[in-house]
Amino acid sequence: MYQWVSLISLWAIPVMIAFVLLYGWKKRVPVYETFVEGAKGGFGTTIRILPHLIAMMVAVTMFRESGALGLLLGLIKPVLDFLHFPEELLPLALLRPLTGTGSLAIATDLIAQYGPDSLLGRLAATMQGSTDTTLYVLTVYFGAVGIRNSSYALKVGLLSDLAGVIFSLLVVYLVFG
Repeated sequence: MYQWVSLISLWAIPVMIAFVLLYGWKKRVPVYETFVEGAKGGFGTTIRILPHLIAMMVAVTMFRESGALGLLLGLIKPVLDFLHFPEELLPLALLRPLTGTGSLAIATDLIAQYGPDSLLGRLAATMQGSTDTTLYVLTVYFGAVGIRNSSYALKVGLLSDLAGVIFSLLVVYLVFG
């Protein structure tokens, strides 16, 4: 079974690209020209997103490097102990709504330190996959298209991140704990 999954995984993207090219050719779409036109639009989007992206990266780096994250961890530790929430996962839960790269680095460190089949490794992987970079998405994409009032999206996004953290803990504890 693993060999079939591996084979499908290996060929899925090339087959999809070939399908799109052949379909466009069959429909008489100028495929190359359409691709170049899309690339031009993508470049403009990148230029509009870049200032928002830089601002978010600076804010996240300042939060981590200033020691504010460590201070917050120290203050919340008694509550985490009461809830049986592993304190090693708190940086992941807090940084995931801010930065995908930073939270992936934390998850990777946890998996490297405790192992992928450990309870913490499974919790980190499940939490990483069950939450999103809400503040990053709001800052970059809403800023790029000029949406100024994102309060409802922020509330819903952060609540869904909280639900992702809670349910990843519950599911991993139920299945593996």
